[in-house]
Parts: sequence; structure tokens; C-alpha cells
Amino acid sequence: MTVHTEMSVTVTDIELVADAIKQFTLERVDGQPMPAFAPGAHIVVSMMDAGRLRRNPYSLMSSPRDPWNFRISVLRVEQSRGGSVFMHDVIAVGDTLTISQPVNLFPVDILARRNLFIAGGVGITPFIPMMEVLNEKGGVFELYYSIRSRSHGAFWSEMSALYPNRVKIAVGAEGYRFDYHELLINQPLGTHLYVCGPKLMLEHIFNIARDLGWAKENLHFELFLAPPPGSPFTAKLASSGKEIVVAEHQSLLESVEEAGVDAPFLCRAGACGQCETRVLASDGEIIHNDIFLTDEERKSGTKIMPCVSRFVGVGLTIEL
Repeated sequence: MTVHTEMSVTVTDIELVADAIKQFTLERVDGQPMPAFAPGAHIVVSMMDAGRLRRNPYSLMSSPRDPWNFRISVLRVEQSRGGSVFMHDVIAVGDTLTISQPVNLFPVDILARRNLFIAGGVGITPFIPMMEVLNEKGGVFELYYSIRSRSHGAFWSEMSALYPNRVKIAVGAEGYRFDYHELLINQPLGTHLYVCGPKLMLEHIFNIARDLGWAKENLHFELFLAPPPGSPFTAKLASSGKEIVVAEHQSLLESVEEAGVDAPFLCRAGACGQCETRVLASDGEIIHNDIFLTDEERKSGTKIMPCVSRFVGVGLTIEL
């Protein structure tokens, strides 16, 4: 069973904030205040894309102090399953969407001695409310924001103006890159590191942090992995007695939901572990695309993350 109580919202504003990035403002259809949230939270947006239900997670970038709307930003990704293209090309002001309650898997430590934020591209979004709250409370923070070009980078100008000397920008098209090793080796003891951006960037930075001996509890990340496409496959659901076909551009979780089976989820991106499901039988190979399971768990073949992982083979039976 999901932990989400969904609500209907109206799209009240859409703004192109950078090349291929649109900001959407959402308000409740019933006119009631939005649920309270803390910086780092995300929502899951449900949309009907060509008759197929899509559920995509997006970080909340609106002010926690404003109870009347949520704001999210969506990067248009051409070579994807279509959710971001649907949001960009189909959704218009006045349309109704369904969203989940906010879930926070990326909370900021308000009491940390120092908070170091590293963002790539649209990964800037969760840091916007974090910096707002920390600034109000006198917290110490810095943001290091990498963008492809100034036109591709969203909100860099606004954040630089709001927090001068605390926001650093690296523009790839201008030949500048951050030296993450130098950055991380010079942080004072007690600093917390937060990273949101592309997977390769996150892995690179966390490998440096681990090599430098950063404490695991001081390392935080948010990464929304899109379910990759693959060859269609069939899966048996032991508890419900159903057999489902997972299409090329459909996740196992989406196929389970389409079959009317209520499966657990939080991030839908292979990071939180909420949808972890036991594999009861497998005649083939599980393609693990998550970042939650350990190497040992993957090798055991007894667990799968239906939100992002796939299967290649003759038969797969899972516990749902």
C-alpha cells in the first residue's frame, strides 16, 4: 500500500526558466492550503500520458512559508519515457493534475556547523528552500552550482543576487569546472555535504568524499533515476495471482499498478528502498538500475526495485 494521500491541483502558472526547463505553480482545486513541508521534500505527479498512467517525482522548490502553492521545475528530456515531454508540451495553465503528499528523503540538518550544497542542472531545485530557511535561521551554507551554459542554468542569477558570496557558478561552456577534491578537502570538521544532479556527478563527488574520510552520516544526496527502457518481459505476481507484461517504455512498478495491484513507493527512482520486493523465482537476469541495494543483495537475485529495475529471461516471479 502506498503512503500517499493524493490531491487534485490546478496549474496556475507555467514559466520557461531556462532552456528546456519549465517551472509549474500548483494550487489545490478545493482552495485549501497546501500540506506543510520541510526543505528537501518532493512530490509525485500523476499524469495520463496517451492512456498510460505516469508518476514522476519532482523536488519542491517553493517556500515552506507559503501555504498556498507548490512550485516544481521540470527538465525536458527528449530521449525518455515521455513524462517530461508531456509536462512541457501538453500541460497548460488551468489543467488539473494529481499529486502526492510531500515526502522528504533529503532533509537538511539545520543544526549542522556548515552545509555544503553541490548542484548540477535542474538539481538546484531542492536547495532553494534549504537556503531560504538556513538564511532565516543564521545557518552557514554555500552552494556550488554547475551548469552547461548560462541559458541552460535555472535560477543561478536569482540565487547569486539573494546570497552573494555564498553561491558559486561553474559554466561548462565557458571552460570552468569545480575542483571537487580541493573543495572537499578544505571543509571544516562537522560540515554536511548535499549533492543533487546527474548520477555520474554524484558518484564522482561521493567517491572523493569517501576517499577523504568524510563520515557517512554527513553525506546526503537526491537522485531521481528515470526507469530505463528495455525489452518487454512477463512477471508473475505471487500474492495477487496475476501475470503482467512490462512494456518497453514501462517500469515494472507501473505495470503492477496498471494491473490494479497497490504497490508501495516513495521516490519511484531507485533510491529510497520503499518499493523493494522479494524475488521468489527467476529464470534469467535481473537488471538492477537502483542505487539502494548492496552489491551482495544484487548478486543474491532475491530482491528487485520495481520502480527502475528490469528483467531479461524466461520467467520472473515476485512477491506482490
